[in-house]
Amino acid sequence: MRFGASVWPWRWDLPYDRTIRRIGDAGFRATELIAWNRAAIEEYYVPSTIAFLRATLAEKNMKLSQFVVVNRGAASADASVRNAAIETFKKGVDIAAQLESPIINTVTHLPFDIRFPVITNRPHMQTFSYPVASNLDWNRNWHEYVETLRLCANYAQAAGLKYSIEPHPFRYGANIEGLLRILEAVDSPALGVNLDPSHLFPVGDLPHVAIYRLAPRVLHCHFSDNDGETNVHWRPGKGKIDWRHVLQALKDTGYTGVVSLEFEDVPGVSRGVESVAGVYKGNTEATAEFEGEYKIALAYLTDIAREVGLQVD
Repeated sequence: MRFGASVWPWRWDLPYDRTIRRIGDAGFRATELIAWNRAAIEEYYVPSTIAFLRATLAEKNMKLSQFVVVNRGAASADASVRNAAIETFKKGVDIAAQLESPIINTVTHLPFDIRFPVITNRPHMQTFSYPVASNLDWNRNWHEYVETLRLCANYAQAAGLKYSIEPHPFRYGANIEGLLRILEAVDSPALGVNLDPSHLFPVGDLPHVAIYRLAPRVLHCHFSDNDGETNVHWRPGKGKIDWRHVLQALKDTGYTGVVSLEFEDVPGVSRGVESVAGVYKGNTEATAEFEGEYKIALAYLTDIAREVGLQVD
């Protein structure tokens, strides 16, 4: 097992080569890259940039643990929107293969691509809800979504990649049971889970139980701490998650992949040009204070990992 760091909290927006070097210099052995939209896929991840990014990773003796692609609309009721999401995913797979990433990742998707309340607002609201149309065909939407994921998983498998789906509040696969249902329904050996405790914990799951129940389909991990109420992403040790239990579960289930630290709600984080509700804003590049949070977390988690008997590369 090795510890990595997701690139986007360090630098939300393109380009990423200098950020890869910074993450490596901070002591991490892996990172993740992301394509936020089709423009990034078509204009940034071109052959010359891909070659440059691979060289940068090699220079720092780092691996690319997974390539993240944002393909909104995969659970839309509109077939043309779903097809566009599939095509975006396929382009992401092609890029991931060229980057020599073993895994392509997406979050799970919103049913019907409809709006849900923002979970970071929950502690401040007396009534936490959002209206939903009464005439939606939920059964049909589920089956169309399963077929969409199956097409994506098959494409990833043909390219020699695994496909990790990441749970997120209010989406399909928001909790352990939902993830198990997706895995069973899609029925692809390429499909697995990107385990994110800060997404599972606030919907009522204990992260270490999720590891035991989802093994061996846990392909990759995002680690951050959480308050149990929202999907905040804090430094481990600052919230309510028991990290010894989590790392013990990884040891018990034979996990040998990457644990990527993803702190999106700590001082100094980068959020780039996009305005996002309920998060820190204002830094194009993450600050030195932010980097310090990562170094503290790396030492803290490495110590626990070794105490429970995990081999840390």
